[in-house]
Formats: sequence, structure tokens, C-alpha cells
Amino acid sequence: MERGKRSIDRKAYYASKMRKAAQLLLYRRHSTPGAKGWELRRRIGSDYPKVVNLLDEYLAKMGLTVKIVFEEANPPENPTIEHYDKARFYVTLRDDLTVEEAKLVGWRIDDLAALCASIAYIISRGGKVPRKELEDLLKAKIPDWRVEIDLSKFIRLGYMVEDENGQIYLGWRTRAEVDQKKLIDLLLESEAKM
Repeated sequence: MERGKRSIDRKAYYASKMRKAAQLLLYRRHSTPGAKGWELRRRIGSDYPKVVNLLDEYLAKMGLTVKIVFEEANPPENPTIEHYDKARFYVTLRDDLTVEEAKLVGWRIDDLAALCASIAYIISRGGKVPRKELEDLLKAKIPDWRVEIDLSKFIRLGYMVEDENGQIYLGWRTRAEVDQKKLIDLLLESEAKM
């Protein structure tokens, strides 16, 4: 009897923490979605990685997942609590979008194409590219007046990062939302069909 009560208390304890984690991850604050690990630790407690794993299992039923984007481009094999504290936690789709579903995300189809072309180009250039070079690529694909708007949008939303030398890198959101290998495979496959 005592053992059953402890089990119910434990479930209620983690359900409460999962609710807090979901509120923190799903509620959009400022322009950056998700939350940093230190924010989760402060709100949930030091066992927040376990709570996030439980939340991820729960969200899987709805086709969502919690992505952890570490500061480093190559995530650590055995992350420590310090790595988690600096990482960004972000809820995204577990599966790929169909073409019909992609139309519902609120982006123009030519903006999505420009984002895909930009990401693929940056990957093909080893992870960074001068802004001027990327602008020239996009000017060949979309109207000139949209290039500056699109690049600013991609940087503002975290898909890309620009340093003080005008070099553009892939941002945290690209690492969270885009399967880079699959994108390159799809582009190569479509090029082979042409």
C-alpha cells in the first residue's frame, strides 16, 4: 500500500515538472523559441534532463520532439550537466513535413526554397560562406529585392549566424530543424533526375 502511494506521488511529481517544462519550451518569449538548459534547471530543478526525456516521450505521441542543440557544432558524445546548461532545448516536429503541410507553416514557398539553397550552399562550402557570395547565389534564384529581406529573416530567426567579418554560418535552428544529410541527398537526387 505504502509502495503504491509512493509510486503515485512520484508520477504526480514528474507530471508537474513536465507541465512546467512544456510551458517553458512551448511558450514563445522574445524572438527565440525554446529555452536554455540553465533556464530549465532554475525552473524545474537539477533533474531537468530526465524531465525533458519524459516530456519527449510524451510529445512523441503527437509527432513532436524536444531537440537539444549544443553550443558546439559537433555535439559532445557524453554531455555533462554543464553542456546541457548551455544548450538550447526546442520543440520541433518529429517527422518530415509533406509538401502540403509545408504550405501551412506560414512561409512563402520561394522563401523556403531560398533557405534550402542557402543551407545547402553553406554546407557545400564547409560550413561558412562570405555574405556577398551567398547574396550572389540567391540573386540568381530570387528577385534582388528579396535577397536582403530573406537573409535578414534567416539570421533573425536563428537559421544562420553572421560574424563581424561578413561570414555566414549555419545557426542553432538549422541544426535543430534540418536534417542536413537528408537535404543534401534530396538535392543530389533531384539533380540526377534532371
